Amino acid sequence: MDVDGQKEHLKAYGITYWALDQQIKVKWLLNYRGGSFLLPDTEDIRRECTIRGVSYEVMSDGNTEELLTMISSPSQNMEAIVLEKAPKIAVYTPDSKVPWDDAVTMVLTYAEIPYETIYDEEVLSDQLILYDWLHLHHEDFTGQFGKFYGSYRAAPWYIEEKKAAEELATKLGYDKVSEEKRDVSLKIRDYVVGGGFMFAMCSATDSFDIALAAEGVDICEPMFDGDASDADYQSKIDYSKTFAFKNFTLERSPTVYEFSSIDMTRKRRIPFETDYFTLKDYSAKWDPIPTMLCQNHTALVKGFMGQTTSYDSKEIKSNVLIMGENLTNGEARYIHGIKGKGFFTFYGGHDPEDYRHRVGDPKTELELHPNSPGYRLILNNVLFPAARKKKQKT
Repeated sequence: MDVDGQKEHLKAYGITYWALDQQIKVKWLLNYRGGSFLLPDTEDIRRECTIRGVSYEVMSDGNTEELLTMISSPSQNMEAIVLEKAPKIAVYTPDSKVPWDDAVTMVLTYAEIPYETIYDEEVLSDQLILYDWLHLHHEDFTGQFGKFYGSYRAAPWYIEEKKAAEELATKLGYDKVSEEKRDVSLKIRDYVVGGGFMFAMCSATDSFDIALAAEGVDICEPMFDGDASDADYQSKIDYSKTFAFKNFTLERSPTVYEFSSIDMTRKRRIPFETDYFTLKDYSAKWDPIPTMLCQNHTALVKGFMGQTTSYDSKEIKSNVLIMGENLTNGEARYIHGIKGKGFFTFYGGHDPEDYRHRVGDPKTELELHPNSPGYRLILNNVLFPAARKKKQKT
């Protein structure tokens, strides 16, 4: 899985998932040649690699033992993590969304990793318990319909999506979309607290935390929910309820395409040519979780925009790991934390290979980006629940 050794990084994750699904255990060799995977040498695995175009090398039993002994040495910042079970994957997304409008569904499809889609009805009926890993599509959990009102309130797609969301809320017994999304957010919170793995990108990250912090507070203006917001609602925000963010200020104007001060999109002064973020280096033996999530063939990842592009480092809680950041702009791009018995990862931006994705833009063809380091971060999270659980030392 290093730069020169692998011609299909993304599909290699699919091979690993396929092996796990066949009840074959895999060792993830953290920090060894870009986070390589060690699988048994079988004809079926060789054939699958050949069909999918995934590069592999065959090692003798003796060489394998030497490699594992070297990796286990205290002098090496490496570790062999056993992957045991193919996680069952759910993508939270409405039926109206096309799969190629979301980076996660695109890369899962490209890597040939199976997933199921769920939405509010399934979440509210406690079906999250059926899944090991949950991805939140680019959702607005605040009930403000993505804050698209300023630019797109007359667009047919916006009118139709708003109508569909309101009809679903009514069907589920709610007077407002914001109230329904609040309860959906609470169910997702409980899923994580109970031991689930949750991954979110773009606007699903900050809007989810805002929905938790604004529980019981009306932050929606009349064009979103039909009545006025609570007076001085900023003072009623409870930051103790959030997963990752603190001390943020909500964007009150309904015409501004922004939720709060968490996001750095409008504060960025980074030219396209120099827009990169750096992955942090962790101890594979002492901190295997962030090490797993940061496995890559490069520590420098090209930046990309979204409604929520990145996070103001000053508004991230101290117990949350900033795994990828642009220090020159004071922004975090890739963060991770523990909530109860579960884990969450937030990844800023919309599409790692589409720098400034806009409404209606064509899909990204991952065949043109088979070695994308930005997409590898997503797939690290997909395999994370498969790891044999070890007590974290720090």
